[in-house]
Amino acid sequence: MSAASPLTATAIPAAPRKSALAWAADLLVWGGVAVVLLYSVKAVDLGNIARLFAGNESTRLFAHDLLRPDFSDWRIFVAKMWETVQIALWGTFLAVILGIPLGLAAARNIAPVWVVTPVRWIMNLLRSIPDLVIGLLFVTAVGLGPLAGVLAITLNTAGVLAKLFSEAVESIDKGPVEGVRATGAGKLHEIVWGVLPQVAPLWTSFALYRFESNSRSATVLGLIGAGGIGQVLFDSMNAFDFRAVSAIVIIVVIAVTLIDTLSQVMRRRLL
Repeated sequence: MSAASPLTATAIPAAPRKSALAWAADLLVWGGVAVVLLYSVKAVDLGNIARLFAGNESTRLFAHDLLRPDFSDWRIFVAKMWETVQIALWGTFLAVILGIPLGLAAARNIAPVWVVTPVRWIMNLLRSIPDLVIGLLFVTAVGLGPLAGVLAITLNTAGVLAKLFSEAVESIDKGPVEGVRATGAGKLHEIVWGVLPQVAPLWTSFALYRFESNSRSATVLGLIGAGGIGQVLFDSMNAFDFRAVSAIVIIVVIAVTLIDTLSQVMRRRLL
């Protein structure tokens, strides 16, 4: 008899099976989601969605003008869009400055619990308040204009980035940190030479993503007088100048698409 060939087929392992308890848990979770969706149909007025296709005069007028954008004031629109991008850029930059120390202080693997707990409360507070609410507070404090938008984006984004930064720090490889510690270096040196080199590319990716999001958020903040193209959009809507609204929307889409493309290129070079 010849020796067994090394290429002899091996038995295919059986597919993993879920226990009855796991199936019951899945059924409970997804069944609960389905029940909540069905229960909330009336609460969100979903039964009247047919009004969207009822063909009323306002809808026809809006759709008609939306397909005929008016770019006669394109210089104003582009200037305001550029102001919106600057608001988002400065808001994101200041948020990164705040988010780095908050993220390090909220990381359980490098900060004591008596520091982590209050810092995480602060992060939750910053994230839980909507941009528009913070923007209204700053409009009251500093007046109408882009500064209110910058400050509103800064606080909200700082809470989001601090959470992402802290989670990145908590997932680092301990080896480089222990190597720096073995040389007798202090805590600051451990962070600078053991932590930051590992998380810097990921932090940059997070910051770029938030900049993309903030470019859209800054547009909405303009509706409350916090600068940017949102104010022009709001005025055009109030004047029922839907052709101008169409032109503004097109400019916003182009700007956000360019920002997204640039961010993707930068992320590919970093990661």
